[in-house]
Amino acid sequence: MIANFDRPTIIARLRAEREAGRTIYDALCGSGITAKMAARGGADLITTHSLAYFRMQGLSSMAGYLPICDANALTLELGERSLVNVVRDRPVIAGLLCVDPTRDMKRFLQRISGAGFAGVMNCPTVALIDGKFRSDLEETGMGFAHEVDVLGEASRMGLFTKAFCTSAEEALAMAQAGVDNIIVHFGNSSGGTIGSQTVMSEDSAVERATVLLDALEAQFSDLIVTCHGGTIETPEDFTRFQRAEPRLDGYVGGSSAERFPIETSVVAATRAFKAVELAGSR
Repeated sequence: MIANFDRPTIIARLRAEREAGRTIYDALCGSGITAKMAARGGADLITTHSLAYFRMQGLSSMAGYLPICDANALTLELGERSLVNVVRDRPVIAGLLCVDPTRDMKRFLQRISGAGFAGVMNCPTVALIDGKFRSDLEETGMGFAHEVDVLGEASRMGLFTKAFCTSAEEALAMAQAGVDNIIVHFGNSSGGTIGSQTVMSEDSAVERATVLLDALEAQFSDLIVTCHGGTIETPEDFTRFQRAEPRLDGYVGGSSAERFPIETSVVAATRAFKAVELAGSR
């Protein structure tokens, strides 16, 4: 039987981890097996979205920002058929393209909830888009404010909500809408076979986190604040990072949750089998 995780239960569990001094770990997974193993390893949240799907096909997660699929349909199917049925003791969260103009997102949230998801987040997010394309999205009703509206509606429905944010203004808007978990996004991850070559420096990432945390502290000091991306590839990286900004409650792993472990372990296992000499060989 799949456990029923309502919003108060999820928040209470995450706060308990924080109060116990344990890092909150959120695994962004694009397949059932990585989700299942992340849950077995103790991940507090399991999240899926179109970017994670493409990552697990051996592609850059940036493929999720191209017009090559219906991001929300993909997330719904991936979660309903591959994650919710195998992850039974952790909340499973859906990453949604909240600015999808082809859907009534309020009705779609009902479908997401009915499929067994315990919460939602804004992924893909326009927060990572800049320049003329970003301004065009904003001017035509597909901007960040629409992500705020959708997550605010999800919160009112009783779903757990979390939001990728890159600025103090974005974080405050999400907090005011009732979002439970602010995720400071540092941009693409480095490392591995398809990591970005140019990423935000650690000093700049610490500065971004500090700015967001300072902005939230006065009115939303009890919010759960985690981070994602940039140069943080390993637990050691996050240990060093959170010493520089100790107010962070945890880390959201994407490539570090599934791509890096697969890239190393599968190669090692294959090489080990290839190294076995046949007993009958001369």
